[in-house]
Amino acid sequence: MTISIGHRIFHIAQPGNILLWLIAAFHMLLAAALLAVVFSVTPADAAEDNCTGKNLLTELQQNEPGRYAEAVKEADATPNGKGVFWKIEKPGLKTSWLLGTMHVTDPRVLNLPPRAQEAHDGADTIVIESDEILDEKKATASLLMRPDLMMFTDGTTIEKLLSPEDYTRLEAGLKQRGIPLSAVSRMRPWMIASAVALPACEIARKAKGVQFLDQKIAAAEGKQVKGLETLAEQLQAMAELPIEFHLKSLIETLELGAKMNDVVETMTDIYLSGDIGMTMPMLKTVSPEGSEEDSDYAAFEQRIILDRNKVMAERAAPILANGNVFMAVGALHLPGKDGVIELLRQQGFTVTAVN
Repeated sequence: MTISIGHRIFHIAQPGNILLWLIAAFHMLLAAALLAVVFSVTPADAAEDNCTGKNLLTELQQNEPGRYAEAVKEADATPNGKGVFWKIEKPGLKTSWLLGTMHVTDPRVLNLPPRAQEAHDGADTIVIESDEILDEKKATASLLMRPDLMMFTDGTTIEKLLSPEDYTRLEAGLKQRGIPLSAVSRMRPWMIASAVALPACEIARKAKGVQFLDQKIAAAEGKQVKGLETLAEQLQAMAELPIEFHLKSLIETLELGAKMNDVVETMTDIYLSGDIGMTMPMLKTVSPEGSEEDSDYAAFEQRIILDRNKVMAERAAPILANGNVFMAVGALHLPGKDGVIELLRQQGFTVTAVN
């Protein structure tokens, strides 16, 4: 999509489901997990690490059983949608393992299932999305070397892209978070959103040095650690989405307020249950009815999930060919006909769920 920055004003609709997909993205991008802390931690945030969200699906099941049933039906029809831990086999090779992750510090998520922990401890090689997370300072420095992916470098400021009404909405939303618009006006919208899209409890734990799941998995002594992507590649994927998408996401994220905790809690509960196929149906179902953003969702899914699935599967194959690998990638990359599990099967691996 061609956009004339500085000459085109975007009008942001009332909140729909686009911001929910963005919140999901921040649990799928290691780069966002790192930079959210760099750009958003305040003493107030760091003092509060208690999460207060509620499960939206429980509420939906009680109040709108029809919509809940539709979500369950879609989830059940999702290939490889059940389970976060999988066994990878091929004749002549030692068994390897695949774990879906959330890039969070939640203690419930950090405790690996016993069989996954055993496989991790016995593996020769650990594979994660990006091995750059082993050193956060170096990773952040590397990302900051690509300012064009995070900042407007042509003189554009975010207020120039918004109508007066939406400018007021943005300014008010940032003010409630203690962030002056002038301090972030040259940041790309998704960078500002990454600073406000995570619950305070998650930001607080990361600020205190608590490792998120992928970091904990990678911090294994005596093992070779390999990455499937660079953090810059992840930033590039976000940067390639249309600017309208990011502007809508930013304002809607701010207006979601405390309800963001509920979305994250629901995603966490789904993850812990292993019903990963329910994640995207949930995000769509709990959105206001009548949202007409199918094209936005398709663009998000293609660039942030499907394109990266192919990269992960292709780059993982030669590593898996050595056997005895413990591979961990974001859980939303596993299910679906174009998910990592199915793509590995197409390369001749047998991939089966481990209960």
